[in-house]
Amino acid sequence: QLQACGGGLVQAGGSLRLSCATSGRTFRGYHVGWFRQAPGRGREFVAGIMWSTRRTFYADLLKGRFTISRDNAKDTVYLQMDNRKPEDTAVYYCAAGSMIQSERRNRDAYKYWGQGTLVTVSS
Repeated sequence: QLQACGGGLVQAGGSLRLSCATSGRTFRGYHVGWFRQAPGRGREFVAGIMWSTRRTFYADLLKGRFTISRDNAKDTVYLQMDNRKPEDTAVYYCAAGSMIQSERRNRDAYKYWGQGTLVTVSS
């Protein structure tokens, strides 16, 4: 299971860190990704990490403002969000799956999903 938390209200320019705690099974051989869904829009990929290698990958248009990392001891994946913009307002989801490298930004490749956490960025 995946449990996302850490959302809330933040002013534009501020920072926020989301957490995705894993439990019930090990995801250490999986890709873990963060996705987001803004009102009226589809769910888009934000960032991902291969747990075993710590190799990270990002959406091209969002790279530079998000940082993904993982803590083995806590079985948790983090998404650091810096320099927030109002258009970052969305429900953020974490997900996990086993996939080939070319599919790692594809939401359909992720089998396990947590509930979302709402991030609201005020201008």
